[in-house]
Amino acid sequence: MATNHPPVGAPRPARPRTAPSTRTVITALIGGTLLLKAAGFCWDFLGYYIADGAGHGTTAAGAALTLFGIGWCAGQAASGALTDRLGQRTALTLLMSLSATACFALAITQSLPALLVVSLFLGFTMESQRPAVSATINDHITSEAGRTRAQGWVYWSMNVGIALCGGLGGYLAHHYGYRLLFVANGIACIVFALIARRVLAPRVPTAARPPSITYRQVMADASLRWITVAAVGAMVCAYGLVSVLPLVMTQDNLPPTSYGTAMIANTVAVLVLSPPLMRFLIGRDDQMRYPLAPILAVGSLILGAGMAFAALQHTTLGYSIAAILIVPGEIFYSVAIGAYVSKAAPPGATGRYQAVLSAATAAASLPPLGIALALDLGGRPLVATMLALSALTAAAACRPLARTLRTPAAPAPAAPSLDKEKA
Repeated sequence: MATNHPPVGAPRPARPRTAPSTRTVITALIGGTLLLKAAGFCWDFLGYYIADGAGHGTTAAGAALTLFGIGWCAGQAASGALTDRLGQRTALTLLMSLSATACFALAITQSLPALLVVSLFLGFTMESQRPAVSATINDHITSEAGRTRAQGWVYWSMNVGIALCGGLGGYLAHHYGYRLLFVANGIACIVFALIARRVLAPRVPTAARPPSITYRQVMADASLRWITVAAVGAMVCAYGLVSVLPLVMTQDNLPPTSYGTAMIANTVAVLVLSPPLMRFLIGRDDQMRYPLAPILAVGSLILGAGMAFAALQHTTLGYSIAAILIVPGEIFYSVAIGAYVSKAAPPGATGRYQAVLSAATAAASLPPLGIALALDLGGRPLVATMLALSALTAAAACRPLARTLRTPAAPAPAAPSLDKEKA
């Protein structure tokens, strides 16, 4: 009697792999981003480790954080280009593997010269996932409103993850030391690389890809130039949570647990305030209720006021209140930047657009050495003044930004793919 069973030992035909749905891909990347930021101990505790754990002092910590920022700027440009050239899957896998290597290197490094080199390498690889995540959102979601909401959730996951990292890491560092945290950060990078390999599709054939766009062509967009200025000013204040706070809290002789308490307060505020503020900014039809330039300006001013207040504090309670006060500013900034990327970036350039804005964030991590020197020269009032002026600069840049968003962009002869409709 005939049988349909294959002979014993015959290879079974491989089942074709079903591509994950858009919801699965976006949810996986948002979850991976949350994991990556929640375990981002190398970034959050680099200053604390160098100043206190390795015993090199506040000025050395400021120098290391500045080198971290320099590496971050260069790394964002590289990751944006890699994303647009190699595809999101390959870029994420490669960059997260390099980031894990940097984390493990920090765990075994103690001398100051070596720590400075590792800080530069760590900055180059940290945050390298952002261009690829933004490009994936733009590729998988067709509606501008859906992209804006997804970008908003990415920034929400980053804010929650950063705050969780500070809260959890502060207590773990106090009881188990810093090196365990750095190893955990490296493992999280490897997990994110595996997630990317699992849910993202390989690079599409060359003929099906949009034409290549260079950074020179991207920076011809006046709106991108102005929003970059605003992003630098705003993020100098926002990232004061992980750059300024460790320096001033170390000066107050507060332990890492105090920093953890402030970051937990920030986390709780993000969780509580994000849903109502997102509903306030984005309507039921997924459309922005207000123009993004005023939203960005208001968010910048809130961030500046909150961090200026933080610079004048000396207690755990005061720092915790400051960490809560900046949360509305974080949310306003996240929504505005997400809306801009989803609207402005043309096909084939999302990675570079996000990389430019991420590099602006990276540039905002450069002031720690200046903050450390300002603490020595002018004390807390000088630091508070610097942060307030940074926020005012960001808010001022939003006025020409609004004009460029209202004015249709002229066609660029060298980059026809940059022709786009401005809101």
